[in-house]
Amino acid sequence: MGRRVSLFVTCIVDELYPNVGVAMADVLERLGYEIDFPPAQTCCGQPAFNSGYRDEARTVARHFLNVFRDAECIVVPSGSCTSMITHHFQELFEKEPEWLELTRKVETRIWEFTKFLIEVAKVEDVGARLERVATFHDSCHALRTLGIKEGPRLLLSKVHGLELRELDPPEECCGFGGTFSVKMPEISGAMGRSKVDAIVKTGADLVIGLDASCLMQIQGSLSRAGHSISTMHIAEVLASR
Repeated sequence: MGRRVSLFVTCIVDELYPNVGVAMADVLERLGYEIDFPPAQTCCGQPAFNSGYRDEARTVARHFLNVFRDAECIVVPSGSCTSMITHHFQELFEKEPEWLELTRKVETRIWEFTKFLIEVAKVEDVGARLERVATFHDSCHALRTLGIKEGPRLLLSKVHGLELRELDPPEECCGFGGTFSVKMPEISGAMGRSKVDAIVKTGADLVIGLDASCLMQIQGSLSRAGHSISTMHIAEVLASR
């Protein structure tokens, strides 16, 4: 695999958490990768897909495939969006052979950020330093669909000055789930409060995660409960000095 990396920053990072995209680029550039950011990128189509709007999701997915069709390697700061592309695009295009073929070609080049660092860049210590006591949130798609669990913890264990404490239970959903949090606000809110209780019990002053969407849910739940605990995407942690 070459040294040129195309970034798909996701719509939520682009619109709400641009620092996450900047941090990811910073880490990759430090490791010697040439960064490409296709300006025509938009969304992976997951919101429409999860809401049952398959035609609309296909339109967005086609745009994604056209934008990234020539990319050598695509790195994404989200387990959720990565799993949408690698697990559900084939479902969208199962009756469209041309788009299905392009999907299969493109999906082999897509990596969630931490998985790329561990499995492609072959690094564990990126030289980060952060003096904080933190806990790590396993986002559902990264954990259950992509099998990402130990990699992020290994990367965080190499961050100088960082003390990492495990949640109990460690794999409980934060309650976001994209459109789920809008359609089922009462259940989503209850799940968020349960997550806050687990976070507080660790004594950590920072929550780290792989998905900005989960961190948005967790930060909102923490703030509403009156806690000063903050959140950071793992790319921001690994970019810290």
